[in-house]
Amino acid sequence: MEGEEATVGVAIEVLISASVAGRVEPTLLREAARAALDAAQFSGPGEMAVVLTDDAEIQKLNRQYRGVDEPTDVLAFAESEPTDPFVTSPEGEYYLGEVFVSLPRAEEQAQEHGHAVEKELALLVAHGTLHLLGYDHETEEEEAEMWALQDRALEAMGYGGPSS
Repeated sequence: MEGEEATVGVAIEVLISASVAGRVEPTLLREAARAALDAAQFSGPGEMAVVLTDDAEIQKLNRQYRGVDEPTDVLAFAESEPTDPFVTSPEGEYYLGEVFVSLPRAEEQAQEHGHAVEKELALLVAHGTLHLLGYDHETEEEEAEMWALQDRALEAMGYGGPSS
């Protein structure tokens, strides 16, 4: 476990699997989640986790939860829906969920797109974080909104250009 940091009213825990430890700075993952939360204007309170792992672990999760027996780049597991502030105490936080990212997939995709692995990781964490907030890309309108927020998050981190 690499630690937890509260930001924008959201505590962000970063976990890095032993199989990929030491290859990525945890701060990058935390900043990408923060940038996505900011882009979506989510001020919390809440908690979430970002987990950086390998292909074997993400394939296991993909098979177990999506029925797809292959690795993928990012999986987001939303824990709960935002609660009505009139029902929850002001100190109450809810758990947004976890974003799992495969470092080998990120490395491969970065090479395919001709940009840095850090940009690809930022994109994947931002993408997963937006899914935790309820954003999706099932329709053209949803995709346009989600991609615009991803782009805003990447630009805030200094990775200009489209996220697609």
